[in-house]
Amino acid sequence: MAHVGKRVVKAREGIDRTKLYPLAEAVAMIKDRASAKFDETVEVAMNLGVDPRHADQMVRGVCNLPNGSGRVLRVAVFARGAKAEEAKKAGADIVGAEDLVESVQKGEINFDRCIATPDMMGLVGRLGKVLGPRGLMPNPRVGTVTMDLTNAVAASKGGSVEFRVEKAGIVHAAVGKVSFDAEKLSENIKAFVDSVSKAKPAGAKGTYIQRVAISSTMGPGVKIEPNTVMGG
Repeated sequence: MAHVGKRVVKAREGIDRTKLYPLAEAVAMIKDRASAKFDETVEVAMNLGVDPRHADQMVRGVCNLPNGSGRVLRVAVFARGAKAEEAKKAGADIVGAEDLVESVQKGEINFDRCIATPDMMGLVGRLGKVLGPRGLMPNPRVGTVTMDLTNAVAASKGGSVEFRVEKAGIVHAAVGKVSFDAEKLSENIKAFVDSVSKAKPAGAKGTYIQRVAISSTMGPGVKIEPNTVMGG
């Protein structure tokens, strides 16, 4: 049996793993139990009633967190000419065309989010095998293939998070830091759940959102009563 450290045991005290907690109480529990020496990330995990193996049950989208994610993202933009200048002015960390493709092909991926103008997708498409598995491939469905680079870069820098359901029907994302005010964390969590709810695919049957839980980087998970996180 794996050894469970004293810190973990203490963090789990008072948490009933079979109980569903109201959102406000769950957030307070997560904040109170964050004991790492760094500002832990708060993550939401949702179990969905979908089978991603079927195309009509795929869940994917983007959520603009009202209070930001607390993380500074490095943004790369594939663009030329005036659009490249627009991306630079918007605050993109890396901007390029063929030169950026070449760098990525060499394994130089020094960014967390990738944006491209539509005319660049023929070029960027060559990087599918490199960017795809990392979840970095630009996609119009999540606003990363666009001519509006100013807003796209601003959204990425400001706290937009992409989500995509995994094979087991789970979708998760970082929605803030434990240092955030409880109210701001709650607002971010509600916004994320709402975005996933609106991304419900046509092929989903039965209960779509089955379970919702939150946790911090080094802390235990706390299950949330769905009614307290949806519809508000």
